[in-house]
Amino acid sequence: MRAALRQKVLAVCDAKIAQKGDGVGLSFYAFFANKNHDPAALMEAATWWIETHKLDHFVKASRIKAMILAGL
Repeated sequence: MRAALRQKVLAVCDAKIAQKGDGVGLSFYAFFANKNHDPAALMEAATWWIETHKLDHFVKASRIKAMILAGL
């Protein structure tokens, strides 16, 4: 996953955790607006989430954040 998308994922995870607590779950759709303005980035996130890491639809934001920080 490219660096810019990783930074966006971290920012969204941090915001969701701050807003709803450490147990908040999210899907990769949380990183994008309702209208798909960047299909390449959406597919990149989906590939990372579904194909690479075989994650469920909803995953705790703290887990996603830890994965990104670990370089996965």
